[in-house]
Amino acid sequence: MRIRRSQPRDPLVRDLGRVLPPERLRVASLERSIMGRDASIFEGGHAGPVCFPVNTEEVQGCIDAARRHGRAVVPRGAGTGLAGGAVPLGEPVVVVTTKMNRLLSVDPDRRMAWVQPGMINLDLSRATAAHGLHFAPDPSSQQVCSLGGNVGTNAGGPHCLAHGVTSAHVLAVEVVLTTGEAVVFGDPDGATPGLDLRGAYVGSEGMLGITTAIAVRLTPNPPAVQTLLLDFDTVEAAAQTVSAVIADGIVPAAIEIMDRNITVAVENFVGAGLPTDAAAVVIVEVDGLAAGVAADADRVAELAVARQGRVRRAGDEQERALIWKARKSAFGAIAQIMPNYYLHDTVVPRTRLAEVMTKVYDIVDDHDLQAMNVFHAGDGNLHPLLLFDRREPGVMDRVHAAGAAIIEASLAAGGVLSGEHGIGIEKRDFMPLMFSDADLDAQDRLRRAFDPHAMANPGKVLPTGASCADVNALEQIPEGVWG
Repeated sequence: MRIRRSQPRDPLVRDLGRVLPPERLRVASLERSIMGRDASIFEGGHAGPVCFPVNTEEVQGCIDAARRHGRAVVPRGAGTGLAGGAVPLGEPVVVVTTKMNRLLSVDPDRRMAWVQPGMINLDLSRATAAHGLHFAPDPSSQQVCSLGGNVGTNAGGPHCLAHGVTSAHVLAVEVVLTTGEAVVFGDPDGATPGLDLRGAYVGSEGMLGITTAIAVRLTPNPPAVQTLLLDFDTVEAAAQTVSAVIADGIVPAAIEIMDRNITVAVENFVGAGLPTDAAAVVIVEVDGLAAGVAADADRVAELAVARQGRVRRAGDEQERALIWKARKSAFGAIAQIMPNYYLHDTVVPRTRLAEVMTKVYDIVDDHDLQAMNVFHAGDGNLHPLLLFDRREPGVMDRVHAAGAAIIEASLAAGGVLSGEHGIGIEKRDFMPLMFSDADLDAQDRLRRAFDPHAMANPGKVLPTGASCADVNALEQIPEGVWG
């Protein structure tokens, strides 16, 4: 008897199966459910077929199949995004780039490398350490976040104060457009004439195409580094010290603030010797030539002491690493207190940090929540953590209401919506508070210049035009197809 192989009931799955082997094409409901959310608090995403390409040609094949069947595509990296940028809306084809994780080439003399988008941020610095080089953007999630995701949100990190966020370290990107065409924006050999398409693409949150390779700029490891741990009796004194350091002409590699609540949680979690009696702790790191580092560190200490701060200097590399482990373990430390948190990402002028933090505490109290603050103080990038238990009835309404109030308070202080996490779903509907109708129309026109039918990651960033209407306009999967 001849056994007939069963064929996929969905023509889209059948066509994707011609591009990818079965083990890299997932259609089971559980697997699609997992891909229906990212690290944000936003639920309700629904993934269609989930694809795991390993090269540019396979990405092209996945996009071609989706286009033929009138389906959107959503790029996804490690899923560490906090603004809902990778949450699939309308059951699109989800293109996961985690298997595209190779270091393609390194040129130490030119201080650059070509990488695939699924490579983990920290793995790149580990791979180039032998050449005395590293990738400067260092998000707190750098042990797990992918470089493609960094490009999508224009990610930052503690050490981006002096060295710049991701856009300053991307020379070129290879992108597959929704037409299926693979193009390169930028030039690793220098500036390209005409429009800066590379600059337009970095930070576009997957709405212009899918990244398949990145030419990154590598930064030399500094010859000398000194890390200072400052602590203060008031948040105001900590914020004033940050402003004083910058006003003095010193641009440290990093300036981070942690309030008492997060400091206690982190110390219980890591045991780094943080001062739990302080109202605020400030981590300042200076790097460069030894003589300049020593002078800058001494001056930072003077400015802190002048504002009644206490100063501790890391005595060796082990102590320095422990201090940074404490800072980058902040989000994990939350699990000791509450099972869930909502991390915000607004930016305010440095001179108004203390004022806005006071408002954050008031907002949290008004909504009967707990809050902890840890943030990139050097550029005013706030990261208040709202702690909650999702199982508590009605708590999500309070969390979202508090988040909205924090956004409004930050904008009222002259701030902006996001420093590094992106807009995604989280801040999409707040865009009109910051941009005029003409501004939003210009952004929509730019998006459609790359993707005329809003096929890439619809429903994100823009509240009108390239938003939910685009999702609804796409052909939906017939009911019951997935069985």
